[in-house]
Amino acid sequence: MRHNVKGRKLKRTASHKTALLRNLATSLIKHKRIRTTVAKAKELRLFVEPILAKAVIGDLHHQKQVMEVIKDKAVVKELFSDVASTIGERKGGYTRVVKLGRRLGDGAEVAIIELVDYNEASNQKASENKEKKEAKAEAKKAKAESAVEDAKVVEETSKAKK
Repeated sequence: MRHNVKGRKLKRTASHKTALLRNLATSLIKHKRIRTTVAKAKELRLFVEPILAKAVIGDLHHQKQVMEVIKDKAVVKELFSDVASTIGERKGGYTRVVKLGRRLGDGAEVAIIELVDYNEASNQKASENKEKKEAKAEAKKAKAESAVEDAKVVEETSKAKK
């Protein structure tokens, strides 16, 4: 039984799993978006969210804690300068996992894990949808107002005929 056993083993030893997650986290911060299996993406999300939260705080203590996990100094510098300022106003949920389907070779489920504020295509699409929704709401409101005006005109003409 797996009582109080959290996380996924990913068919690896503990040291191999730690190395894998460190490498995936480094790649995610460096490239802002990576493609991997769904299980690895979900496990990486649990691994990298606390790192990003520490980067948002940004003091020396948290910087040293992050440097113990991520060994690439350039990536840590980018994390604390660029990424932390971009995701600073968020209260959590810094990553997004998007499932893509199955891989042709072995049939494994594949997903993209990305930093939420760095997906320009998705953010641009969301802003376009917001603009369309606002325009549609304005058009609906104008149509409703014109229908009310037309109804008033019809009532006035019917009174005039009597």
